[in-house]
Amino acid sequence: MAKQTSKELRSLVMYSVFVRNHSEEGNFSALRTDLDRIQRLGVDIIWLLPAHPIGKIARKGTLGSPYAIQDYRKINPEYGSLDEFRSLVDEIHARGMKCIIDVVYNHTSPDSWLVQHHPEWFYRTKDGLFGNKVGEWLDVIDLDYSQRGLWEYQIETLKQWAEIVDGFRCDVAPLIPLEFWLKARQQVESVRPGCIWLAESVEPLFTIENRARGFLSLSDSELYQSFDICYDYDIFAYFRGYLDGRNILSSYVEKINQQEAIYPDNYVKLRYLENHDQARAKSIISDETSMRNWLAFLYFQKGMTLLYAGQEVGDDHRPSLFDKDTVQWRGGYDLTPLLARLYTIKKNPLFANSRYEVCALPNEILHATHSASGSQMIGIFSVSGRSGVIKVGLTDGVYRNLIDNQEILVREGSILCMGEPIILEAPKNQNY
Repeated sequence: MAKQTSKELRSLVMYSVFVRNHSEEGNFSALRTDLDRIQRLGVDIIWLLPAHPIGKIARKGTLGSPYAIQDYRKINPEYGSLDEFRSLVDEIHARGMKCIIDVVYNHTSPDSWLVQHHPEWFYRTKDGLFGNKVGEWLDVIDLDYSQRGLWEYQIETLKQWAEIVDGFRCDVAPLIPLEFWLKARQQVESVRPGCIWLAESVEPLFTIENRARGFLSLSDSELYQSFDICYDYDIFAYFRGYLDGRNILSSYVEKINQQEAIYPDNYVKLRYLENHDQARAKSIISDETSMRNWLAFLYFQKGMTLLYAGQEVGDDHRPSLFDKDTVQWRGGYDLTPLLARLYTIKKNPLFANSRYEVCALPNEILHATHSASGSQMIGIFSVSGRSGVIKVGLTDGVYRNLIDNQEILVREGSILCMGEPIILEAPKNQNY
């Protein structure tokens, strides 16, 4: 873990935007007009998927993947000019939010500026040809980080963008040497003190398979030496496995609790129900009550919360990365009031620095707690929408559900959960 990483990052909410598909116009100007609405959701950081020119050779789809970058130092003209990009970031800052951009340093498009000017900086197959280490990524070719000239170029590029934005989400960060990330962080700090570093860490099976093939693949524990935040992919398969019926709820819970012992004290995980690489949560969680519970649990978890644009309206369609595929803003329902309330709750200082525990109860109910210094926050989340009597260990009396302000009666240390999510704050110094 980066020693200077602040636990306060656990109290933040990040909103992910793919500019092309965010609006019919698909440009910076249109996104700028939506910033007030995004802010009202309760958002601290806007993360823009890659906004650089896209290569034309070996494109997937009609417009190509934003992760097949042609030039790291330019802006995709389909989205607007560099000045328009600066204006967008300025407007984000004016609303008290930060902006981070995607950094895709493992690979480029086959017709990238770097291929044309520095072909020696690229990985070669046994046949001496440009290639990549992940077979299905047919629209990109991998860079070779044994080339120190590449390090200097990439770090200078980061410093260029750090003059504008507040941080970086680093695509497949485990495939790039840790030493590079450590050096990059150190040098960028001189341009953007407090720069935010988010690593797209990978699923354990991907790491195992990549290492078995003789390639580098950093673990989350290694990445935390340089990065502030890592993806939740170390346990995400258990979450989706529960939804798909492949494992029980307690298996997922067990993995959550293990994170508290595996990672450093100031670890920050990016918590999400969906992202641009995964199916929409709504396509799997069809029941609205269950969705409210999962969202409440998402915000309650120890870590930074991620929303993917369109999630707030119950969009069940995962937009294509390769074609124009606008978010379906008239989805199933409007979750804005709930998200705004959860955002307010998440600002409680307890979420940043606490002992965190989760347990799975009968009737598919999650019981989670944040505890520290005589304070406690209790969350009850019926992810299947079922009711049950739950032991909460609070003194008998009437409490307020922080989500909807409804009265919750504690009798003999227990409450009745009727299927809706509940978050309670225990009186300070109450024995529990």
